[in-house]
Amino acid sequence: MELKELSLPDFFKIYYSKFPQLTPIQEKSVKAGLLEKRSILACAPTASGKTLVATMAICKALEEGKAIYIVPLKALAGEKFKEYQSLLKGTEFKVVMSTGDIDSDSSYLASYDLLILTTEKLDSLLRHKVSWISEVKSVIIDEIHLLNDPTRGPTLEVIITLLKQLIKPQLVGLSATIGNSKELAEWLEATLVIDDWRPVELKQGIFNEGKTEFY
Repeated sequence: MELKELSLPDFFKIYYSKFPQLTPIQEKSVKAGLLEKRSILACAPTASGKTLVATMAICKALEEGKAIYIVPLKALAGEKFKEYQSLLKGTEFKVVMSTGDIDSDSSYLASYDLLILTTEKLDSLLRHKVSWISEVKSVIIDEIHLLNDPTRGPTLEVIITLLKQLIKPQLVGLSATIGNSKELAEWLEATLVIDDWRPVELKQGIFNEGKTEFY
């Protein structure tokens, strides 16, 4: 499937024109209803193209409202902010990153279209009952396997539960490794999309006494 065939904005197609062909996980996600606002749980190896799955959902959501990208770490938030700031430069859409000040409703966020937030920040915003949350059409959950993390997992679970109850947005979960992917997809009310393609072949071997033996 080619990028130019997709019902997405021109700025998206121009920005990613150097990647004219979708990777397997991207094509499967589109066929599973990603651009029709269906929730997706995308499981594929690192560098297989999962971020573009998220970006397609975001660009589609921005046609009607806001989008949120949830990240577990501040460092990852900064990385995603720069990436989407570059994509949306010159468009009518504004992107913002917010990772701290969890005791505030951060009212200034209402004027932005794409919000890059840490789990803790979104939890705070939901507790403050920000009015603009009803405008959110798609929520990306990066590293969704961290639901099993004893420190971050409970907060993430509460956030997803609240979002499903309050606004029922499209949920797009991204992960390289999930042991119980089928059960998680059912809980998210999402279509499970799995693919094992990777751009570089993965080889396994043993390094011993200066030599590597592959098997």
